[in-house]
Amino acid sequence: MTSDNFPAGNDVSQQVLSVSALNQNVARMLERNFPLLWVSGEISNFTRAASGHWYFTLKDEGAQVRAVMFRGRAQYAGFIPKEGDRIEVRALVTLYAPRGDYQLNVEAVRRAGLGNLYEAFLQLKEKLTREGLFDPARKRPLPAFARSVGIVTSLQAAALRDVLTALQRRAPHVRVVIYPAPVQGDGAAAKIAEAIRSASARAECDVLLVCRGGGSIEDLWSFNDEGVARAIVACAMPVISGVGHETDFTLADFAADLRAPTPTAAAELAATPRSDWLATLEANADDLTRALRRRLADTSQSVDWLSRRLTSPAALIRHERLKLQGWQTRLAHATRAPLTRARHGLTQASIRLSARLPQTAARRRQLLESARRIDSSMANLQAQRRLALAALAGQLELLNPQRTLERGYAMVTDARGNIVRAPTQVHPRENITLRLAQGVVEVGVASVQPGLVE
Repeated sequence: MTSDNFPAGNDVSQQVLSVSALNQNVARMLERNFPLLWVSGEISNFTRAASGHWYFTLKDEGAQVRAVMFRGRAQYAGFIPKEGDRIEVRALVTLYAPRGDYQLNVEAVRRAGLGNLYEAFLQLKEKLTREGLFDPARKRPLPAFARSVGIVTSLQAAALRDVLTALQRRAPHVRVVIYPAPVQGDGAAAKIAEAIRSASARAECDVLLVCRGGGSIEDLWSFNDEGVARAIVACAMPVISGVGHETDFTLADFAADLRAPTPTAAAELAATPRSDWLATLEANADDLTRALRRRLADTSQSVDWLSRRLTSPAALIRHERLKLQGWQTRLAHATRAPLTRARHGLTQASIRLSARLPQTAARRRQLLESARRIDSSMANLQAQRRLALAALAGQLELLNPQRTLERGYAMVTDARGNIVRAPTQVHPRENITLRLAQGVVEVGVASVQPGLVE
């Protein structure tokens, strides 16, 4: 091992240390090798200094160790331990250098056995949270005017007296229904849940208080029961939880529609003070009176104004008749003038149109004459074309090969269909075709004698 004051290697045994240096090195070694841990033991020699620091000894049957908890941590402990209490501390192992005493520097403290309870509390809380029992969207608003308030608590609880006193002082008009149940001890949780279910089934009250006074976590443990939380969630009316003091939290607080820091505060939240309701009613009555008076004054002024505007029906009819006659005159004038202008414009347009109309009689005669001449020209042209066509048909008839064939001639073609004009186009033993006037003859060529033309 090495440290700031211990040189490495074998030089440690040769170095001479002061006691302060030795204690400082030992303190650093302890703090480095022992992280924060939980230690259980019994309180002894507890001292609360004027500075707010706690000094005590933590012991068991076989050993003891000094411990200190400084004011910054002690103020969050939630309780002040006393001689003989069994506690669990979360501490850092260290050494008080001036005295060379090894001690525990305490960061947190709890009563012995509460660690398991708290762990069970957290696990159940997480489970019910996942199921949605603590969802803020599920919370119901309290009734604005509660006529009856139910209370689930012990008949012997001081919290019951506090709640009844607060209700009597603030809202004596509210009816109170008590559903007694033990608030701690064996079987208390089941009886609390049963009382809540009974209140829900009987439906006698507008809001239900579940309350008890402060105490240790063991005292309040009945309100951390799953059955109690589920009964609160299933209750037919809104539920206010007033369990313990302001720093105490139970599952009932999370399941309730509203959490109050104390039972008395729960009573104050459940019922609005009678004086507040009376003051509100008086204020509303004053507002209503002022509104009615203002409405009456406004209506009276409107009646006066309308009465000044009101005239005789006969005078009104005469006035409207004159207006109607005036409108009739204007309408007649407005209709007659455009009609007159339109008629004058039509007459002028007719005159201009007559002046500009063309003389079609001469043009029609010319057109008839032109049509006659065209018909005559077309007839002559057709006659001439017919004569020319007949002459051409005669010439064509003279040149018709069929007429030549009818005179005894024949048209000779070879095997390929070519017309034979010279002997050189034909060879012996070939077939040639003779096309006559009335048919075709296939003949074979025996010999070819060119040059015998007469």
